[in-house]
Amino acid sequence: MKKLNSVRLSDLIGKDIVNIQNGSRLGTVADSDLVIMAETGEIESIILPSRSSVLSFWDKSNFTIPWSAVRKIGSEVIIVDLDESHMRFKRFSY
Repeated sequence: MKKLNSVRLSDLIGKDIVNIQNGSRLGTVADSDLVIMAETGEIESIILPSRSSVLSFWDKSNFTIPWSAVRKIGSEVIIVDLDESHMRFKRFSY
């Protein structure tokens, strides 16, 4: 497992993001954007694009995962801890 305070972008690309609360696959880092604090170079959050569906053509909302929710970075997955309240209220339009 990688330390969360010393991770490279190349260590994240291609990994699936899985929520430990319900086991759901949220997306892949390759399909997402990272918000990086310019002053420190630290990752602030991961922004996942909305899932494909018939309505997604009109709905351009993205899902933001705060870096503080990341619990483990494995060889194939990133484990995050997001409860249902976060899943409901943390959708933002960009």
